[in-house]
Amino acid sequence: MIYLRIEGTLNDQYTVFKQKLLGKPGIAIVDRSSEAPHNMRFEMSRPFTWQGQQKDEYVGFKPTSVGFDFIEMMQLEVAEGRGFSKDIATDTAAFMVNETALKQMGLKDPIGKRISAWDKHGHIIGIVKDYHISSLHERIKPLIIDVKEDLFFGIIMVKTEPGMLRKALESLETVCAEVNPEFPLDYQLMDQEYASLYRSEEVVSKLSKVFAGLAIVISCLGLLGLAMFTTEHRTREIGIRKVLGASASGIISMLSKEFLGLVIIAFLISAPIGWFLMKNWLSDFAYSIPLNIWVFALTGFAAIALAWFSVGFQTYKAASTNPVNSLRNE
Repeated sequence: MIYLRIEGTLNDQYTVFKQKLLGKPGIAIVDRSSEAPHNMRFEMSRPFTWQGQQKDEYVGFKPTSVGFDFIEMMQLEVAEGRGFSKDIATDTAAFMVNETALKQMGLKDPIGKRISAWDKHGHIIGIVKDYHISSLHERIKPLIIDVKEDLFFGIIMVKTEPGMLRKALESLETVCAEVNPEFPLDYQLMDQEYASLYRSEEVVSKLSKVFAGLAIVISCLGLLGLAMFTTEHRTREIGIRKVLGASASGIISMLSKEFLGLVIIAFLISAPIGWFLMKNWLSDFAYSIPLNIWVFALTGFAAIALAWFSVGFQTYKAASTNPVNSLRNE
């Protein structure tokens, strides 16, 4: 999906621009919208009225005006009624609202109900299933959609054929040069625009991975050093235990227990802190995943396994040493 701002002669020549572009390679659908569909900021509470509205009742709508192919292009689902159609002349005065708007308006059997927005009077022809008109930080707002293909502002959206983005961009550049020659082609890719809504989260994610990796490496080196130090200072004890009949597995278990105990204590301290910080971070999003206990259980298991792997070789080496050599050297 590509979009470009309406500027220069694109408004007056929109119909010509659309017809020319639809005949070019790589182009699937062309439509327009008063706002970018992923970042609708404009909001109005009045003057919107509807049939059955109670006194002093109003809804803060996110309004957008689109072309006839908007519903198809954005692959929106119609929960009730139908979408806009070029074949029905009265649809230029029709409206669609989303499910959130319908709830706040309190309408039952909304299809056909009269509605007035700005200086436009019409009726509701369809209910659009809720979809995100901004980032997941914000709750879905009431949305009202009408058809206006003669707006002097907004964006033109171009949906490309699968795998033909390069061809579509070439076609777009050619047609823009013909229809709007005084303005260079300035376009945005919608997937990149969606990604920009979460750029700060991606930066935090990358930094977290880097610093978490460094912390794990440093911790493992610390554990390895502690294991080497401990086994070095307990050489005589290990030798005596082996002479008295202790098995290698018993000695490995004895030495490992001390290190794993430290890891378990660290996990018990850090898990509640981690849960609290993650819960606060997720609370910034109106829509987010729940914090499941299995995430923390898996993390604890991974930490213990990593710690055992870090000290395992050293403890095995100490437990496998000939006790005669250990005692003689001591």
